[in-house]
Amino acid sequence: MSGYPVLVEGTAVTALVVGGGSVASRKVRGLLAAGARVLVVAPSVTEELLTLGEREKNLTIEKRRFQDEDVRDVTLVFAATDERTTNSRIARIARGHRRLVSVSDLPSEGNFSGMAAHCAGDVVIGVSAGGVPRAAARIRDALAERFDGRYATAIDALRAMRRRLLDTGGAAKWEQAMRTFLDERFCTRVESGELTAEVDAWH
Repeated sequence: MSGYPVLVEGTAVTALVVGGGSVASRKVRGLLAAGARVLVVAPSVTEELLTLGEREKNLTIEKRRFQDEDVRDVTLVFAATDERTTNSRIARIARGHRRLVSVSDLPSEGNFSGMAAHCAGDVVIGVSAGGVPRAAARIRDALAERFDGRYATAIDALRAMRRRLLDTGGAAKWEQAMRTFLDERFCTRVESGELTAEVDAWH
């Protein structure tokens, strides 16, 4: 599918996950970690999902089969059952209601797909690899080795500087700071630790 990558505020998402197996469990874990509200619909679910349901206030589990009206009040739909015909039906119903739907066993039936994501503080890197999730995960892991906690620290420092300067009418100073810190040596300075020290010393 063609791609338009976005980063969605998780707390604004209400997700429907249809299915109760390992794929559904993985989707639910990611959604809950982002702060989304999640409804799981499946006749049976894993022990992991049952445990999460007891612990997580944002997770509701209904042990039953999917119904067409389940898609009406949600933002995202995940068709993650082990039944091809059921997943196809979920996708058709969701698209008919203009919902974003991801289909685990046939991504081309959906209109969005998740990405292998690496997070280091506010640095988020998402990788898509043409429907080959294991390849995306390998690329993500390679990127994660470089873009580690040093980048989280650097971005925290830059964000605090930006807020401080803009709040005190220092827009011109922030523009100057961006030219200084966000040049072609940005990554080199982050990885050496120079950038955070330079930001702390900036006046």
